[in-house]
Amino acid sequence: MLTGILKGKKALVTGGTAGIGQAIALACAKAGAHVVIFGTNQERATQTVKEMEALTAGSGQTFASYIVDVADRAAVDSAIQTILTTFGGVDILVNNAGITRDGLLMKMSEEDWDQVLATNLKSVYNTCQSLVRPMLKARSGKIINISSVVGITGNAGQTNYAASKAGMIGFTKSLAQEVASRGICVNCIAPGFIQTKMTDVLTDAQKEGILKQIPMGKMGTVENIADAVIFFASPFGDYITGQVLAVDGGMVM
Repeated sequence: MLTGILKGKKALVTGGTAGIGQAIALACAKAGAHVVIFGTNQERATQTVKEMEALTAGSGQTFASYIVDVADRAAVDSAIQTILTTFGGVDILVNNAGITRDGLLMKMSEEDWDQVLATNLKSVYNTCQSLVRPMLKARSGKIINISSVVGITGNAGQTNYAASKAGMIGFTKSLAQEVASRGICVNCIAPGFIQTKMTDVLTDAQKEGILKQIPMGKMGTVENIADAVIFFASPFGDYITGQVLAVDGGMVM
């Protein structure tokens, strides 16, 4: 990563308190950005802010966290208005918040369907609609949506999750067309199997089955995804919009 490549930029990362989201927040901080995170766990949010401060001691960067249900439009609007007032704008939006409620469709409850679509997809509508006007006025901005290879390929037992992630891809391409003329870039990252606490609980047999699907023969790291975010958020991504970047070790070719 190039130190300072996001110097002075203001980034908002949803789901920024653990796993991929936390890695993205830390990477943005290392790259010089002021960072705000949305999360649902106060303890983890506070800890992530402390980690960003420790990484950038003496830099003058500002960090903050808000406890926000990203599926709640009013809550998102309120938090973003506070951020716009306090930070003076948002240059980079990373929509990472997401949940799973896996199960075969024939057994899936309506609640499990609604919760996944609300948290994973409606949240993207909520944050983007709140920020698109300020970005249009500024004639600049980077929106990076964290989808999944499942949104491209589908996956048995994840109709709700796959639908939400596929919807995110369609949303990204459509919004990219709407705002490109104003200098705003909107892109997707589609992670494959990434090593997190969720994958740590898998059995050796399950991990072996997963690795057989990955041409590179290994799971990715949260830093792999964070690096892709920095690429899109930095000047390197200034002429790229409406794209889906699969960071998956070759699963989807």
